[in-house]
Amino acid sequence: MRQNPSFAMTDVAELRRIIAANPWATLVGRDENGMTASHYAVLLDPDRDDLTVVAHVGRPDDIVLGLGSQELMVVFQGPHGYISPGWYGDAAAVPTWNYVAVHLSGVPEVMDSEENLRVLVQLVDHFESRLADPRGMWAPPNDEAFVRRLEAGTVGFRLTPTRVTAKRKLSQNKPDDVIQNVILELQGDGAYANPVLAAEMQRAHDARLAARAGAR
Repeated sequence: MRQNPSFAMTDVAELRRIIAANPWATLVGRDENGMTASHYAVLLDPDRDDLTVVAHVGRPDDIVLGLGSQELMVVFQGPHGYISPGWYGDAAAVPTWNYVAVHLSGVPEVMDSEENLRVLVQLVDHFESRLADPRGMWAPPNDEAFVRRLEAGTVGFRLTPTRVTAKRKLSQNKPDDVIQNVILELQGDGAYANPVLAAEMQRAHDARLAARAGAR
């Protein structure tokens, strides 16, 4: 992803928020046959406070992604949606797409079986915790033999990125009144209503206004 300084995201806390809210990620790697993109749930490493992430892939995706032997890119897609030029008022404009995306790149560390199992348990607990009656990895009828077979079919990894490219393209290059109108359109009931994107735009705009006020 080509970086644009006007849209760059650099605050680690904000990057962690986007990653945590959008765990279904795209993994991009390569082997001797070329590039491959795979899709897996990826979580922030609970033992770290940086941008380190943990996940697993099913075999043989570890081979086609070159896992552990070369750079892997993990792509997180945040809120995104269509922006009509009609929302800009009378100014000359073209359609665009607002979005938030985070790309983490680095050579991942491949986990041993026991650590991989621990991360698999964390992954299940993370998503099951939202349910009224959560079902853990070890919940019956799952037994140790079943869980061990499941773990053996996966390869866990930890990625501490050496390159981070993150972009928040949310109409920052437009006047304040135009930004607010776009937010209102996204909050409405039209064909391209998108309240999640509207909230992300409002959050970014509020931060810019606060920074502008603090610089005075």
